[in-house]
Amino acid sequence: MTKGARSRLGKRAARLPLLALGMVALVTALWGALVRVGWKAPLPSYNWLSWHGPLMVCGFLGTVIGLERAVGLARPWAYAAPLGTGVGALLLVAGDLSRRGPALVTLGSAVFLAILLVVVKIQPQRQNVVMALGAVAWIAGNVRWLLGAPFNASALFWGAFVVLTIAGERLQLTRFLPPRRGSRGAFTAASAVLFAGIVLSLRWPAAGSRLAGCGFLALGVWLLLFDIARVNARREGLTRFVALALLPGYVWLSVSGLLLALRALPEHGMLYDAILHTLFVGFVFSMIFGHAPIIFPAVLAVTMAFRPLVSYAPLVLLHLSLALRIAGDLTERSPLRMWGGLLNVAAVLLFVIGTVTSIRRAEDYGSSATPSSPASA
Repeated sequence: MTKGARSRLGKRAARLPLLALGMVALVTALWGALVRVGWKAPLPSYNWLSWHGPLMVCGFLGTVIGLERAVGLARPWAYAAPLGTGVGALLLVAGDLSRRGPALVTLGSAVFLAILLVVVKIQPQRQNVVMALGAVAWIAGNVRWLLGAPFNASALFWGAFVVLTIAGERLQLTRFLPPRRGSRGAFTAASAVLFAGIVLSLRWPAAGSRLAGCGFLALGVWLLLFDIARVNARREGLTRFVALALLPGYVWLSVSGLLLALRALPEHGMLYDAILHTLFVGFVFSMIFGHAPIIFPAVLAVTMAFRPLVSYAPLVLLHLSLALRIAGDLTERSPLRMWGGLLNVAAVLLFVIGTVTSIRRAEDYGSSATPSSPASA
């Protein structure tokens, strides 16, 4: 075995357990999601139902994003971020009703902010500052959750975390495009509106959530107009798939922002479901599906084979099922919402299975379709 192969195996062995913690949170959150939309399924722990949101956002997304950032920074202490969120989520999965789980998640998010502050110090650029603001929003949401606030009080903060993180990453890739006058100023203004909205919601929840909705909408429109995905959609292969995964996600982000701006975020109900799932399923999982062929090889030191059917099938199912679910939410037809939710889960599971088999296929046959340049994302 070569030295390079031993290094890849060592990295994989160190990172896989952290990724596994995130995947446990994902699977249990999906299980709870089925029960929440009305399907009858055995519940090993009621935490899977009642803590569905934190498991998905903090346990899964927070751990995976934290692991990606730790790998990028390449400093041992940075791995405390995904470790804290992953173990905290695991306590919730196991049925722990104490505050230890939320406390560990909050600690992990604090380490995540420290990572972003180091990045800002090294590269004081607009996109890194925006991502650091996203980390601040995450901590604020986690602190509210830790102090016992209802989940809807943290949902906007968690939403701002993922949106500012992803938008910052996409802004970074616009350097591969010819500069367009006013685009970066518009991005800054949209991000500022979103952050101002979540801050305002601390005192005036309705007004703050409406303003945050304007920020979501503005960022969704900005991404549709200026992101490199518009150019890459005309290319071939994996590059085209990534673009076609991202563009519908920007539409869902815009829809979520529009609903939020018009109606504000209710405490519960079908409109609440529509606003959050256009954001966290339509936008966030579109980003995950699109970025997975680039991020997973970098994080796990593996290669992946691009297989169009395996990649496009869960993506199409995700968007069709979400449209069905949102139609049920907005018309208050529970069967549509139930079937949409079930097919949402099926799409995510198909994606996970396809990703795992693509990694194995690439390792078996030595093939790789993963681009070496981020410009192709």
